[in-house]
Amino acid sequence: MSEISSNQPLGTPTWIDLGVPDLDRAKEFYRALFGWEYEERSAATGPFTLCLLRGRRVAALRPVSAADIEGESWWLPYLATDDCDALTKQIAECGGTVLMPPSDVAGLARTAVVADPGGARFGLWQGRTLPGCELVNEPSALIRNDLASPDPEPARRFYAAVFGFTLDGNDDLPDFDFTFLRRPDGHEIGGVFGDPAARASRWQTVFEVADTDDVAARAVAAGGTAGTPEDAPYARMAALTDPFGTAFSIGTRPAAD
Repeated sequence: MSEISSNQPLGTPTWIDLGVPDLDRAKEFYRALFGWEYEERSAATGPFTLCLLRGRRVAALRPVSAADIEGESWWLPYLATDDCDALTKQIAECGGTVLMPPSDVAGLARTAVVADPGGARFGLWQGRTLPGCELVNEPSALIRNDLASPDPEPARRFYAAVFGFTLDGNDDLPDFDFTFLRRPDGHEIGGVFGDPAARASRWQTVFEVADTDDVAARAVAAGGTAGTPEDAPYARMAALTDPFGTAFSIGTRPAAD
C-alpha cells in the first residue's frame, strides 16, 4: 500500500481517468468491481466524477458522447511533471503530438493530453491541490501502466529523451520484447512491450485486486467481460472490459513471504 500526499517525480504515472458515454452505468460497474464511491466536480471543460477509495481520490470518470470514443477504449494515464507547459512544448519538439493544450482542472492540477510518435495517448499532470492518485499499489487502486506497441523502438527513444528514462531488459520474460522504463533514480515506472499483433500503440492500465478470479467473475456479472485468469511471473492476471468496451487488466500479487 502507498499513500501519496505530494507531487511525484517527473514521468511517474500519477493519475488516470476515463471518458464514458453513460456515467451512471460506469459508476455502477466500477463500484461493483472496486467498491469505489464518488464525488462530483466541475471544471471549465465540463463536469467530472472523482472515484474514491476509503475517501481517497484514485481516478476520475468523464462523461463523453459515444461518438467521442474512437474504436478501442482505454484508461488514460497521466505522467507527473512540475511544469506542464514546458513539457508539452518539449514533447512536440521530440515528435509527439499535443491533443489538448495545458489547462487548469478545478484547481486540482494543470494538465495536458498528448500522444507519442506511435500515437499512444497519455496525459501530463502538474499537481496543485491534488498530487494524483492518493492511494496506489493496493487492492482496488492503480498498480501499473505499460505501453504495448506494434513498433516499440520509436516509443522507447521518445520516452527516454523526454523523461530521462533508462531502458532495461527483463530476464524474467526472455521470450517477450519487453523493456523496463526507469526514472533516473532507478524507480521502475512501467515498461514498453513490443507486440506485433497490437492494433495500435496503447498505454494499458492494471488495477490491483485481492482475488483476481473473484473480481473477474464480478466484472461479468456487472455487464463487462473477462478473460480467463492466468498466473504470470509477477501476479495472477485477467484482462477485462467494462460495459463500454474499455480494456484494462487486474492482478493479484503473490503474498509476501
